[in-house]
Amino acid sequence: MIWLQLITAGLLEVVWAYTLKQSHGFTRLGYSAVTVAAMIASFWLLARAMQVLPLGTAYVVWTGIGSVGAFILGITLLGEAASVMRIAAAAMIVGGIVLMKLS
Repeated sequence: MIWLQLITAGLLEVVWAYTLKQSHGFTRLGYSAVTVAAMIASFWLLARAMQVLPLGTAYVVWTGIGSVGAFILGITLLGEAASVMRIAAAAMIVGGIVLMKLS
């Protein structure tokens, strides 16, 4: 159950990163509201996960899901570049998450 909360927290990080971009500096109210709500929920779930999991593991998984998820959304929804180097960097982040979990 705690891992589900942590994964959900990471996915909410992707949501708030995307809606933060779409808020255009908090000038678009709807996106701004979703950003703040997703931030609060993401941090709350992360805090709950950190009650059980080690700090390093929880934080690496949370930020890794957020960064790789935002990277994927940037490519698929915002037309950002999908170069070999960027994809390799994202793969290394995923590899780091897996190694952290296994350790």
